[in-house]
Amino acid sequence: MNKFKRSFGGILCAALGAAAVSSSAALGTVSVYADNPTVQTIYTADPAPMVWNDTFYLYTGHDADNATGYEMSDWRCYSTTDMKNWVDHGAVLSYTDFEWAEPDSCWAAQCIERNGKFYYYVTLSSKEAGGVRAIGVAVSDSPTGPFKDAIGKPLCGPNWSYIDPTVFIDDDGQAYLYFGNPDLYYVKLKDNMIETDGKVQKSLMNAEKFGVSRDGKSSSYEEGPWIYKRNGLYYMVYAGSGVPETIDYSISDSPTSNWQYKGQIMNTCPTSFTIHPGIIEYKGHAYFTYHTGNLKGGGGFTRSASIEEFTFEEDGSIPKIKATKAGPDQIESFNPYLKNEAETICWEEGVETKRGENGESNGIYVTDAGKGDYIKVAGVDFSENATSFTTSASATGSEGTIEIRLDARDGELVGTVNIPKCEAEDAWQTLTCDISGASGVHDLYFCFDTSETSGTVHFDWWRFNDASNESERTEGSDKPAENEGLQTTTAEKEESQTTTDVPIIPIVIAAVCVLTAIVVVTVVIIAKNKKSKTK
Repeated sequence: MNKFKRSFGGILCAALGAAAVSSSAALGTVSVYADNPTVQTIYTADPAPMVWNDTFYLYTGHDADNATGYEMSDWRCYSTTDMKNWVDHGAVLSYTDFEWAEPDSCWAAQCIERNGKFYYYVTLSSKEAGGVRAIGVAVSDSPTGPFKDAIGKPLCGPNWSYIDPTVFIDDDGQAYLYFGNPDLYYVKLKDNMIETDGKVQKSLMNAEKFGVSRDGKSSSYEEGPWIYKRNGLYYMVYAGSGVPETIDYSISDSPTSNWQYKGQIMNTCPTSFTIHPGIIEYKGHAYFTYHTGNLKGGGGFTRSASIEEFTFEEDGSIPKIKATKAGPDQIESFNPYLKNEAETICWEEGVETKRGENGESNGIYVTDAGKGDYIKVAGVDFSENATSFTTSASATGSEGTIEIRLDARDGELVGTVNIPKCEAEDAWQTLTCDISGASGVHDLYFCFDTSETSGTVHFDWWRFNDASNESERTEGSDKPAENEGLQTTTAEKEESQTTTDVPIIPIVIAAVCVLTAIVVVTVVIIAKNKKSKTK
């Protein structure tokens, strides 16, 4: 019996191994790249999420390259509908939009929508107050700006403690603004969202309400508050424990008092002494945003936004969340048959994004793409078969190419776009190439090359074509509207996309191999048993 187990186990393992190899070959070898941090083109600190019109927006600060202190010149915006591929909307607000602000003082901020307008509450240093911090407010008709200073002066402050605003509109319509380091402050806002309603109040700070301090303060609370309401509970999530920071939270049945400390959400970050939290729910999923120094060249002053998915416990408590390289799962596949922005990126290496000098006629585009650089777009659903690819691109310094590959930088090559040398990077050309072998769901890689090392590729928009839109392959080169490349509703996505087709035949073959092995082993054992009995 023991011999039978060993023999059967060996053959079965071999059969299962063959099955795994067959299935792997059928499904294709996929190179795994980390998708945290969310943005790789720049350093993006203090992420603040917002959900509006079926789209997840992520607003961030912008740490300067090689910064040795907080050098932050503007705020950026990114959006997604699938939690993997992010459209870069560029800088939507800067200290230059506030006459009273000092340069490079764009600290943490948060945006919120009310009655069709978007209000951006920001931290800045006041010129008149000699650099003392203050809370400003900007307004826009669009979540992607442009934003403008709403009142021409600080909304709250100047006061050294007034930093890191978070804003919230309760179910009864009352809006609240919270902020502060090393204490938590709050103030009511009027319906117009640009005036305070009453005086700024300081929360009662003690260990029962905000945790035990490890450095002798009245509580663990440090800075970076984030207010959130769910199922009648108010959550105050914040950076705690001094420096380096952890993320902790308290809950209450009131938006302004009765806080009760509940515990730690995230431990300290090895690469950044600050973290900065945000929590939001989107399409049935709960997400936690934070920053690290994990991007190449990153650290305490060069931080990058990251995201994790989590599940609230049954009693409403928040579990301990670990920082990961993978980030959240993709929740919907990506449609390649729309006119997509080139700056729609899951992961990249080597490229930059830029706003065209002609303003709205160019919008944001990808630039500085050279030899070996690439862009990954995750979970692209080609459905039956893509026939061609159309793009608006240019090349300066030399001729350029965009190789279109599946599942890895060196994955299957399905098409190549050849780009003639241009006199200027905004001399956009609408170019088309044939596509062969792109069907089903794959990660898509745009791999750039130039005929000379000094050459650079610039990439504006792209679209795959199939039989249904083949006639459009060379029509028009106008810049699509921002966010056109992402579906705006789940219903539209479901209508235009199909589910992933898993290759069945190789799996069936593998299963047959396993069953055959079992039958062979059984026959051998029976024969051996009969032979031993005749002896």
